[in-house]
Amino acid sequence: MPSRDEKQKMLNEIREKLKDSKIAIMADFRGLDVASMNSLRRKLREIDGELKVAKNTLTSLAATEIGLKDLDPILEGPTAIAFCKGDPVKPAKLLIDLTREFKQLVIKGGILEGKVIQDKQVRQISELPSREILLGRVVGGMQAPVCGLVNVLSGSLKNLVYVIEEIRRQKSAGEIS
Repeated sequence: MPSRDEKQKMLNEIREKLKDSKIAIMADFRGLDVASMNSLRRKLREIDGELKVAKNTLTSLAATEIGLKDLDPILEGPTAIAFCKGDPVKPAKLLIDLTREFKQLVIKGGILEGKVIQDKQVRQISELPSREILLGRVVGGMQAPVCGLVNVLSGSLKNLVYVIEEIRRQKSAGEIS
């Protein structure tokens, strides 16, 4: 059994991870073997995430210390927490995909930028496009009117050049005086 100092250290670690993470997803991992847990940890590390198995009481205390309420219903049974400081969509997509591979893994809910979310909301987040795709769409949307303006202006300039060229040709042919 961990000593009081070890528990305090774990509490501090969980609190800091909850504060620093953009998203923390809680999952029930009952029935997963060690190899599956290691695979899950490895896949999370590839997207700058981290998986921790934490005591529910320590997680609840840490959440309360940083002002999170309503987390206790999520913290029932064995809980693994996937922390991620980056794009919140990537770990949500990964964990939802892994629930198909590992049937025993059940998403319970999580914390998104300081707000408690339920398992349905984690699924909704997983369906969002990634940050890079969204940024590409925004840039494309901003670029479209500018491109349209350039095309309109270049079309008018081309027509002006054609008219001037035709006038020059006619003058050189002596058709216009």
